[in-house]
Amino acid sequence: MKHPRFFNGVAAAVLASALLQPAWSREPVGSIEDIRKLEGKIAAVAEKAMKSTVALISEESGASGSGVITSADGLILTAAHVIEGAEQVLVVFPDGKQVKGKVLGANMSKDIGMVQIEEKGPWPFIERGESKPLEAGDWVIAMGHSTGFDPARTPPVRFGSVVSDGPGNFLTTDCTLIGGDSGGPLFDLNGKIVGINSSIGDALKNNNHAGVDGFKEDWDRLIAGEVWGQLQMDPMSNPERAVMGIELGSQVRGGGIVISGVSEHASKAGIRPGDILQSVEDKQVRDGRALQIFLAKKQAGDKVKIGILRADKPLKLEIELKQKNQIR
Repeated sequence: MKHPRFFNGVAAAVLASALLQPAWSREPVGSIEDIRKLEGKIAAVAEKAMKSTVALISEESGASGSGVITSADGLILTAAHVIEGAEQVLVVFPDGKQVKGKVLGANMSKDIGMVQIEEKGPWPFIERGESKPLEAGDWVIAMGHSTGFDPARTPPVRFGSVVSDGPGNFLTTDCTLIGGDSGGPLFDLNGKIVGINSSIGDALKNNNHAGVDGFKEDWDRLIAGEVWGQLQMDPMSNPERAVMGIELGSQVRGGGIVISGVSEHASKAGIRPGDILQSVEDKQVRDGRALQIFLAKKQAGDKVKIGILRADKPLKLEIELKQKNQIR
């Protein structure tokens, strides 16, 4: 008999998370009634999402991961590394039903990919939300077929919160994940998909998820079956990370960094070699590392305000961030 794990221990998990709730949580839980309401939301999301959270199994390699159906015609969102090298996968529903799925496109740099169920729908599906508005402290729910499809249980439900956003399209949560959860969905408390389980950190409760907004930007290429990019463990090596297109020189005593070189893109934004970069988004730039940390949380297309010093005169400029591989 299949045991629905998602309701087992939900109250305990909510209570534990609430007691360990960080001071900066955006939705405070201060009473037993708050915990009950939160428990109700988690149970509602789990019940709604359960039928759409599927296991993906490569019959060629035997490798397995997870995915989530996001349209009635059977379009599945998953992680790129789950479907890497496969042309077809077996899609297994929590009730054991199995259908064939055609592997579509993947962006390895964002670790996002798509699979299309080959049989005609309609299939149970979950709407997509937004990942960019997520901030540290937001409650989230992760699901997936841990250790692969198990006919004795439904996909476990992991409750937690966003720890940090970035680098790039990625975000980190403290939802516990293990092998087999890769490609599974991350939901907000409204039951919408906001991310896809990507990589598991050194600690089980420090895991990375690909933001669902990354799919919007690459939608047509993914549907068309295009595969590109490279999965990087070092975010600074990611060719799609957001940059200004400037080269940094020496640090200036009292704050700021000398801009030693500018790309064509940065030049069009009004930046000149020899300018001193003093602030980004009205926050003082201490050094190059601080600037890299700031940019790691941004995405190409974001516009940022910068303060520079040129010939002892302060200037305010705005520059749109570009992918590193687009800069010349």
